[in-house]
Amino acid sequence: MGLLGYLKSLFILQLLMGFVFVVSGLIINFIQLCTCILWPINKQLYRRINCRLSYSLWSQLVMLLEWWSGTECTLYTDQATVDKFGKEHVIVILNHNFEIDFLCGWTMCERFGVLGSSKVLAKHELLKVPLIGWTWYFLEIVFCKRKWEEDRKTVFKGLNRLKDYPECMWFLLYCEGTRFTEMKHQISMQVAESKGLPKLKYHLLPRTKGFTTTLQYLKGTVSAVYDVTLNFKDNQTPTLLGIVNGKKYKADMSVRRFSVSDIPDDERECANWLHKLYQEKDALQEMYNKNGKFPGPTVIPCRRPWTLLNFLFWATLLLSPLINFAYGVAVSGSPLLIIGFIIFLIIASVAIRRLIGVTEVKKTGSSYGNQEAKKQN
Repeated sequence: MGLLGYLKSLFILQLLMGFVFVVSGLIINFIQLCTCILWPINKQLYRRINCRLSYSLWSQLVMLLEWWSGTECTLYTDQATVDKFGKEHVIVILNHNFEIDFLCGWTMCERFGVLGSSKVLAKHELLKVPLIGWTWYFLEIVFCKRKWEEDRKTVFKGLNRLKDYPECMWFLLYCEGTRFTEMKHQISMQVAESKGLPKLKYHLLPRTKGFTTTLQYLKGTVSAVYDVTLNFKDNQTPTLLGIVNGKKYKADMSVRRFSVSDIPDDERECANWLHKLYQEKDALQEMYNKNGKFPGPTVIPCRRPWTLLNFLFWATLLLSPLINFAYGVAVSGSPLLIIGFIIFLIIASVAIRRLIGVTEVKKTGSSYGNQEAKKQN
């Protein structure tokens, strides 16, 4: 391990970066709360401001991937598709196999200027997660409980509200509904067999209701669907903790663009189109596992300096007073102050570890296996 690698593995540096993310996030959430007074006066101004506030927080995570770990992201697509990135409203379908798949998606959003305005159909539990859920709330993210009868009105209302969104928007959908594990895959394929659907090897059976509803309500707003299939070189299994420790990964993403006008309007036919898409995604993964790459030409978008500059701004603003305070505590000689500061560090490290835990495969909850899950569309 070189000197730089050793420094990246130091817990104190990771803790300081976590401190910057958490405190800046709380400041951003407070500013977002203050912008709510703009909603009845100028809704579009509220949205533009919150896009930039959200970017200031999410770009710190992208900075970890791009600059701290040095992870490389290669796109397998044609130049004509790349030329449309960041210039249209789209729905993005991404496979849900890895702990950092969302981060790779955000990296592409950042490189094409839509990170702050990116959307997702998120599970309702995330609304309660500090920083993440709170920021998404102000960003008008659509939350669902994955129980259609309860979600119907909420999802319809949330999607309708996005029809006049002023910034180019990438709406991310994990159609599988939950992250891939072997146990979930076995149960999912039992459902596929019971419904007479072809079995998938690398994906769970897609839940079609979220996709068909999103497409139906955003038709006329979104112009295309991007199918993104993600994998990593050398059978790597990336984790957010690995990124924090400075580990470098090599991500490959196959991107295919489908015009909305080519996707059936009928709900059942649209659902069948999605099932066929996942069979094609499965074939792409099979190809990748055999050849170590996806088919087609490659494009490597350049990383932009804004994520690094944004983090350096917050680090300069927040770390200077923290270091001065820590120095004052150390030289004070007060056991009470020193013990209090140590307790603060312990609480901060536990809180940051819990935030990282939200992404871990083994800790992600799922309704797979109960009767309700087996009634998926």
